[in-house]
Amino acid sequence: MLKMYASNEQGALKEIEKISNGCWVNLIDPTEKEIYDISKELEIPLEFLKDPLDEEERSRLEKDGENILIIVNVSLVSMDENNLPIYDTIPLGMIIAKNCFITVCLKDNPIFETFSRGKVKNFFTYKKTRFSFQILYSMATSYLKYLKQISKKTDIIEKELHQSMKNKELFSLLNFEKSLVYFTTSLKSNNIVMQKMLKSNYLKMYAEDQELLEDVIIENQQAIEMAETHTSILSGMMDAFASVISNNVNIVMKFLTSFTIILSLPTMVASFYGMNVAIPFQDYRYSFIIAIIIAFGLSGVTAIVFWKKRFF
Repeated sequence: MLKMYASNEQGALKEIEKISNGCWVNLIDPTEKEIYDISKELEIPLEFLKDPLDEEERSRLEKDGENILIIVNVSLVSMDENNLPIYDTIPLGMIIAKNCFITVCLKDNPIFETFSRGKVKNFFTYKKTRFSFQILYSMATSYLKYLKQISKKTDIIEKELHQSMKNKELFSLLNFEKSLVYFTTSLKSNNIVMQKMLKSNYLKMYAEDQELLEDVIIENQQAIEMAETHTSILSGMMDAFASVISNNVNIVMKFLTSFTIILSLPTMVASFYGMNVAIPFQDYRYSFIIAIIIAFGLSGVTAIVFWKKRFF
């Protein structure tokens, strides 16, 4: 999908049909023809447009002539077959070309929607450096938003696990733990790229732009610390619940074993008195009642002993 936008000096954004000076070209899962046409018309290396479409592409900053490529990892959320949220990251490419600004991504992202709908203040497509920093700032805040969602969902699952030990809740915690690992790795690699942008002379920055980039780095660092904290908490929680589940299984097995022993005593007494051999009290009129008393007496004594030892 290829869409192009341009803003005027008042900041009003509109969608355009042809590439113009200072426009924003947004490529979402583009076709080979769209990639080739943009590369040829704007004189951008094909690798700059294709690399961000690789899900395993690392974050980096690269310059080729007047073209600057910035690849970072952005967060996104989707649902699995059990309607459980899956938080993941994918590469996002930003290309600062001579005449326009290009974004390339394999999937659509809410960040693009906030810009395309004009929800970002002081946003101008022709201010390319600031545009890239504004995207980075929105990206950092989206990480923080998803981390808060993971924290809230984890608290809900924790309460549910206190009452039931279902695999669904455990799988949810496992997905969140995996998502936090992806978030932490992506945020750290993004931080390296931002630090390089701040120290290098690739981008022409005014004082306001540098201040914005510093704010982005602070937000990103906060997201890193939050992700690491949640990872540690969730890891400890998973270990604790694994121990709880194992302990619950042991309690159930101990109860069943104790109950089986108690029930086996009447069976044993009945087996003795059911044999076709001479047994005590076999001619006594109350021999059956005596057998019942012996059976339940043994079971009662055993149950009292097990109860005092807290076997159940």
